[in-house]
Amino acid sequence: MRLLRLLKIIFVVLRFSLDEFLLAHERTRWMHGLLKFTLFFRNTSQPRAVRLRLALEALGPIFVKFGQMLSTRRDLMPADLADELAKLQDQVPPFPSARAVAMLEATYGKPLREVFKSFEETPVASASVAQVHFAVLPDGRDAAVKILRPGISSVIEHDLALLDICADLVERLWADGRRLKPHEVVGEFEKSLRDELDLMREASSASQLKRNFANSPLLMVPEVYWDFCTSEVMVMQRMYGTPISQVSALREAGIDLSRLAENGVETFYTQVFRDGFFHADMHPGNIMVAPDGRYIALDFGIMGTLTDTDKHYLAQNFIAFFRRDYKRVAEIHIESGWAPANTRVDELEAAVRSVCEPIFDRPLREVSFGRVLLRLFQISRRFGIEVQPQLVLLQKTLLNIEGLGLQLDPELDLWKTAKPWLERWMNEQVGWRGFLKALRAEAPNYAAILPQLPRLLHRRLTHDNAARSDETLRKILVQQQRYNVLLALIALLVAGLFAWEVVRTAL
Repeated sequence: MRLLRLLKIIFVVLRFSLDEFLLAHERTRWMHGLLKFTLFFRNTSQPRAVRLRLALEALGPIFVKFGQMLSTRRDLMPADLADELAKLQDQVPPFPSARAVAMLEATYGKPLREVFKSFEETPVASASVAQVHFAVLPDGRDAAVKILRPGISSVIEHDLALLDICADLVERLWADGRRLKPHEVVGEFEKSLRDELDLMREASSASQLKRNFANSPLLMVPEVYWDFCTSEVMVMQRMYGTPISQVSALREAGIDLSRLAENGVETFYTQVFRDGFFHADMHPGNIMVAPDGRYIALDFGIMGTLTDTDKHYLAQNFIAFFRRDYKRVAEIHIESGWAPANTRVDELEAAVRSVCEPIFDRPLREVSFGRVLLRLFQISRRFGIEVQPQLVLLQKTLLNIEGLGLQLDPELDLWKTAKPWLERWMNEQVGWRGFLKALRAEAPNYAAILPQLPRLLHRRLTHDNAARSDETLRKILVQQQRYNVLLALIALLVAGLFAWEVVRTAL
């Protein structure tokens, strides 16, 4: 099956004449002669951008997602390609409406008219994994119904198998292969795709994000209607707004685009550093803007998570970057284990400075994070810095954020926008504020431990040492006394802090 899938990929590439992207290079022009026999079935009547989009659609969801990511990188892509690939965000050819209705009736076990008050059979949006129809619930609430594409699981399984083979080849044939951890990166991608195929999981992610941003002035998230949800169908609140890609319509609606761009940066950092849970598929097809200027998030199939350790090191890195403290950036990479322990701080500091210094104090239109990441990749190769698979989704999301920012406000200064927020967040994590926050989080544990301290102290004091020699016994007793004093101090401190927390909460 893998061989058949590989042959199909080769056939589609040749069918839509995508080999021209490769054969345009001088070193590969000799291959023109070898491919002349394929001219009889090639499609060359349409522009290259259209052919690229059609080929990605024909190859399936993984390739469509790749095209979606490319469409947000207008600084790296020719305009004709970026414009055409943007259609992949929500204009992938839909599957027949009759199949959608049949899937719904099979899922609910009853005719569709008994499930919804009304159902629009023409899909309003169609993406690589699912398509969306509007409906009205029996109680009159407007809803959006998301339905998985039939047979999508088997297609993704074959593509993931091919990616795993490619990862194996990268490790075996490329000197840098092991450092790049291709299998781990493919594993992260596989995990996110499998998650996207379970709409109950997506519904729970939407619910979590909505709870995280309850009453937020930045972001709106649709309510999930759980009674209608299954692993193949997700029903949620219908949202009304303007697609973020329609910049002229946003201006006409009186939306402050500069403020909108700044809010987008703050929304991203809030998700990443405050919650450690972020929307990792933020292409324009998944974002609208409400009439009051708030973002509306859609499609929660791919969500990223970060541990407290990852958040801490990332925040320190960002703040050090903003302060141009490149030595601290180098030290953090070594402390976190991302760079080898024997890395020279001064050399890594100089290398990072050479990448970052030229881009400060410049508006977004003059900065390409795609090229910055490429330079940082070259540095990581030189110093043996390993790829962190858990950060791949974050890096992808950063590229999407930059692409959106370029469309909304090319004069946006990402550094000045993000620095105050991150500094404020770090102040809440360290020092006495961080201590009190940790104390509140651990208060239930302290409440369970405190009543046990007297018994634990008594057990320690009456421990049987009869079998010990006098000298050994003396040493143990001295050590016990130290432990006893330490335990008593800890008990008093914890009791005082717990009492203070109870009083503060009551007030």
